[in-house]
Amino acid sequence: MAYRLLVVDDEPILLKGLKYSLEQEAYEIDTAEDGNEALEKAFSNSYDLIVLDLMLPGIDGLEVCKRIREKSMVPIIILTAKGEDTSKILGLEYGADDYLTKPFNVLELKARIKAIFRRVHVSDTATPTNIIKIDDFIINTLGRKVNLRDSEINLTAKEFDLLLLLASNPGKVYSREELLEIIWGYEYFGDLRTVDVHVRRLREKIEKNSSQPEYILTKWGVGYYFRVK
Repeated sequence: MAYRLLVVDDEPILLKGLKYSLEQEAYEIDTAEDGNEALEKAFSNSYDLIVLDLMLPGIDGLEVCKRIREKSMVPIIILTAKGEDTSKILGLEYGADDYLTKPFNVLELKARIKAIFRRVHVSDTATPTNIIKIDDFIINTLGRKVNLRDSEINLTAKEFDLLLLLASNPGKVYSREELLEIIWGYEYFGDLRTVDVHVRRLREKIEKNSSQPEYILTKWGVGYYFRVK
């Protein structure tokens, strides 16, 4: 079954080009040219991934990202203009999994999409066991579900990957550069703050007090690690 994507951008020529190029990868593509149309389609259809420009007429892309994330954990790649560092970070804060800066090579976008799908849609033979139990966590690697103290935690694709990596290697310290390479799945030229944002969001979901974390700890000057109680 083909993956279904929603691509949102207010530039008709770019949108047409992206639709054509992504369809060559056998993806089913829906498009939207403004925030209202994007939300209408996102809430009335089921998508495997959304490519979302932040500069949209009507409801801007940040608000679209925020509203989608309130109801769905569908992977979101945001598109930002060069130099919009604040928008990139806000997009990640609002739940985006990744970002690309315009202008970009469509081959890079395809690589980002494939990297997400490789991690989200894991085959049954990808790991000897699909259940990891550690402290109060039960992580289902095939269903990509996390339960903490008998309550399911809703995580985005990158948040899940980050937790799975750290929890599977308790005590091992990963630098931000290593996490970018492992979790994002390619040589990443983005801001290292991307990792910090995802760690902060993850802590807000799994820690009793995110300012005094018990599980995901910082090794100052080095990186992050998972601590077993």
